[in-house]
Amino acid sequence: MLAMQQRLARRFYMILSLPATAMGFALSVQISALSWILTTQYGLDIHEVGLVWAAGPIAGILGQVIVGIISDNVWFWNGRRRPFILIGGVLAGMMLLALPNIDIVSSSLGLSGLLGVAIAVALTLDLSINVSFNPTRSIIADVTPEGEERTKGYTWMQTVSGSFGVLAYAIGAVWGNYVLIYFGAALVLVLSIIPPFFITEPKSLTLDHNPKFESFGLAAILMNIKPLWGFLIYDIYAMGLQISGIKTEHYWAEIIAAIVTLGLIIQTVLAKEQEGQPTNQTGFAKVLAAHSFSWVGVQTMFVFIFAFLQDKMPGIDDDQLGKIIAMSFLVLSAIAAFFPALVLEPIAKRIGRVKVHTYCIASMAVSYFLVVLFGESKVALYVIMALLGIGWSSIISLPFAIMSEKVEQSRMGLYMGLFNLSVVLPQLLVSLGVGLFVSKIADKSLVFQISAISLALSAIVWTQVKEGK
Repeated sequence: MLAMQQRLARRFYMILSLPATAMGFALSVQISALSWILTTQYGLDIHEVGLVWAAGPIAGILGQVIVGIISDNVWFWNGRRRPFILIGGVLAGMMLLALPNIDIVSSSLGLSGLLGVAIAVALTLDLSINVSFNPTRSIIADVTPEGEERTKGYTWMQTVSGSFGVLAYAIGAVWGNYVLIYFGAALVLVLSIIPPFFITEPKSLTLDHNPKFESFGLAAILMNIKPLWGFLIYDIYAMGLQISGIKTEHYWAEIIAAIVTLGLIIQTVLAKEQEGQPTNQTGFAKVLAAHSFSWVGVQTMFVFIFAFLQDKMPGIDDDQLGKIIAMSFLVLSAIAAFFPALVLEPIAKRIGRVKVHTYCIASMAVSYFLVVLFGESKVALYVIMALLGIGWSSIISLPFAIMSEKVEQSRMGLYMGLFNLSVVLPQLLVSLGVGLFVSKIADKSLVFQISAISLALSAIVWTQVKEGK
């Protein structure tokens, strides 16, 4: 073990953050360029873009949970998380290179349709990101003690990752998305291959669970994600419709899924958290419920901001549209890069992580309503994106620290995978359900109205999460 890791020096926290930074950069490229390149280069419509984005959450549902379970229980290449970081990083770099060449890949395979190839590339890209994202986050919990040091680990993760995210959107805004994609492929390979060899993982994780409950099967997984059942039911239903080609003119399934989700969320919120147990199942469920609403709003913005801008700024061409989107996410990421370690962590020490996160989520809900009112102006859009960055900085840092202290440390990979379901199931809902609504509604400000309501609900649920140590 290197001396910097023994001392938990700041330099170690920065190196510890680099694998997550690689995957974050790959995700930034995907957010900035995927919808743009599919609509402008390949001519897909809004509904088809939503289908391509649906491939990623499907990969996340399988990838994060499976990799989490496996990485908790294996040891090779002198690591538990390291092998998956290396494999996922290489795959992510290769898929980024394929992204602007979907037509070439399609023709070389002798295929006539671009949609299937686009889904395959997006699925492999997101699967590779998910293969690595779980271990890059779990390894922080593995090598840091509970409390302030772990909070520091996750806030520094976002600060370093966010700084590179700023670089990503700056490249896209100045030189365009094609330069961003090729630069991103090289950076992802470097940051996912080299840093893991400077981190020494513990060969044995603390066994703080009851041996009686060693088995963790499908039933146990489903009970742990009970607040997400409504999302899961609707996602299965909507995906079945897409695969079968069945068209419906009613919204009974959406209404039923919404009622089920709200009922389970209310039940979860009203439950009392357990204390003095290795796994605070109710506390973990509350975090899932609160985080899921956050991601409904955030993902709606990520996927369909291009539709909002095309509607509100009809005079811009495709190149301008790409640069406005890149600049918007540049501003968002600039705030998110510096807030976690420099602002959120010091405040969290004073008033608690949950309370800080709740305030940040509430500010994001207000900011989304401001986009609806003033988003037609580029300057106003960039200013509001800066305000949204406050909430975004918290979403991708503090919930990991909050969640990690409500679960068994020896099963961190598993629970990190289950926690990711509060991200990918809402993402799939956005792609399959929200995308359908957005494509049928003339006024695309609906995009940010949905985002605002979702973040407001998230803030309400976060008020019922109990502060940890």
